[in-house]
Amino acid sequence: MENQTAVTTFLLWGFSSFPDLQHLLFVVIFFCHLTILAANGSIMMAIKLSHNLHTPMYLFLCGLSLSETCASMVIIPRVLVDLLSHSKTISLPECATQMFFFFGLAANNCFIMTIMAYDRYTAIHNPLNYHLLITRSICCQLMVASFVTGFLVSLGIVSTVFSLSFCDSKIIQHFFCDISPVVSLACEYSFIHEIIIFVLSAFVLVGSFILIMISYVFIVSIVVKMPSAQGRYKAFSTCSSHLSVVSIHYGFASFVYLKPKNSGSFREDMLMALTYTVLTPLLNPIVYSLRNKEMQTALRKVIGNVNRLLFLPPRGNRY
Repeated sequence: MENQTAVTTFLLWGFSSFPDLQHLLFVVIFFCHLTILAANGSIMMAIKLSHNLHTPMYLFLCGLSLSETCASMVIIPRVLVDLLSHSKTISLPECATQMFFFFGLAANNCFIMTIMAYDRYTAIHNPLNYHLLITRSICCQLMVASFVTGFLVSLGIVSTVFSLSFCDSKIIQHFFCDISPVVSLACEYSFIHEIIIFVLSAFVLVGSFILIMISYVFIVSIVVKMPSAQGRYKAFSTCSSHLSVVSIHYGFASFVYLKPKNSGSFREDMLMALTYTVLTPLLNPIVYSLRNKEMQTALRKVIGNVNRLLFLPPRGNRY
């Protein structure tokens, strides 16, 4: 029993398997992190400063950008520190806290994307009453509900994982406290624990994905009945950015968290999780800025304002 309760710290082994790539990985991940902060920050700033973007679709997009930025902040700074540090230890409470915030924010992302799909359905199905059905107050209520539900699910997962006793190895074969590498160190991980974690994960990923697909089935059924080709194109174009982000997000997340686990898959899962935690937050602003003319115009204004502030000559030198 003493061995089962002795573990108070873990070692995040992560990229220690690639000792020759530590500095290269640091540079790549560091610049990706800066890009995530700049790109998502620009999206949020553009939406805040452009009054024509104060619509439900862009408010939800702003919430998604904020949530993805926070999720990356939970993981990436710690990864950067560990890449340059010889001591990669993390205490059990720190590990639980990291897992709680990461999965709470990741679940929040899924629920916000579900809300965005419903928002697009409402806009296409009932355009005349859209602003009466999806008001600013309702937007805020939906985002708060998404946030609360996401963190309740995360609390259930973290409580299940850290109710276990840990023994033997302290080495987490990952660059952060992910579920599978942590539970693989537990002494008493049973089928019941596995089912609880799977059901909660599936509730977030599969449940929200099914609701998104239902929304798009109704959207397609409405759009194909439109008499105007231009109307059909406009309706589909408003959904294309969201569908692109959904496909990438759920593709990576499902591969990492829903496929059967085995001890030999940790390195593969770690590489996929790196893609999920670094690439996905980059894709949201890129996809929406490339495919949306309103967002492109707003971003150009933000960049123009920033350039004027940065390169404005001193007042005494102006003529």
